[in-house]
Amino acid sequence: MAIEVFNRYEKKYLIDAKDFKWLLEKLKEWMEPDKYNKDGRLYKISNIYYDTPDDALIRASIEKPVYKEKLRLRSYGVPGIYDEVFLEIKKKYNGIVNKRRTCLRLKEAYDLLNKGIKPEDDFGINKQVLEEIRYLLKIYKPVPKVYLTYDRMAFFDREDDDFRVTFDTNIRTRRYDVGLEKGSHGELLIGNALWLMEVKSSKAIPLWFTKLLEEKNIKSVSFSKYGTEYKKYIIEKYNINESKNIKIKGDSLCFHQCLPVQTLREYQPKGQLSA
Repeated sequence: MAIEVFNRYEKKYLIDAKDFKWLLEKLKEWMEPDKYNKDGRLYKISNIYYDTPDDALIRASIEKPVYKEKLRLRSYGVPGIYDEVFLEIKKKYNGIVNKRRTCLRLKEAYDLLNKGIKPEDDFGINKQVLEEIRYLLKIYKPVPKVYLTYDRMAFFDREDDDFRVTFDTNIRTRRYDVGLEKGSHGELLIGNALWLMEVKSSKAIPLWFTKLLEEKNIKSVSFSKYGTEYKKYIIEKYNINESKNIKIKGDSLCFHQCLPVQTLREYQPKGQLSA
């Protein structure tokens, strides 16, 4: 049974193909592939991020507050309308990630999210998480905003499966056809020259892994897939570039609910790092 509620630290790293291959060889000594990585192949994760009509959740998240939360619908692969998916609340407080999720059929998830209809057959559903999600829907009245998918390779420590390392590539997004069942097409977010590595654990990172990072001088970064997509969307929507004169009031841009100047300056085109 999939873990439905947990707390952990997450650190992110952007690495090139050369470091990815090197790490892949080193990890074989300590870790085992995820059950979804059959025959060493990548598996696909698809998500829909829900937000308020004025993007309040992601705008708040970009500000790097002490507390932030996201609501998303996730599947492994491209599901049919009656296949099982995960509805998740992802919270972060003082660097600790808390993820709470429940499994239900895609149609049931759509009915709940888009129409407020509670699943009739709640067998196998985490009722506590479901009620938390219903409360969040009542407060924020979120709507589907972004489809985001990527290919993943994941590993668990042989001695302690609490320690997990994942590698994501081919990250694609779209703001049209926002449905899990509608395929995995979309625009590349950061290009395929980079891999997003995430290190996840509720404990300290093992010393052997820390030494690997030190050997290659791999440093952690601040990176959010949805946050990066949103900043890219804003930049393209308002045709922002270095030569454009943007009116500034205080520390904020005078458009789109005063999105902070620093938020947009952090985004670097041509597939480079963005917070």
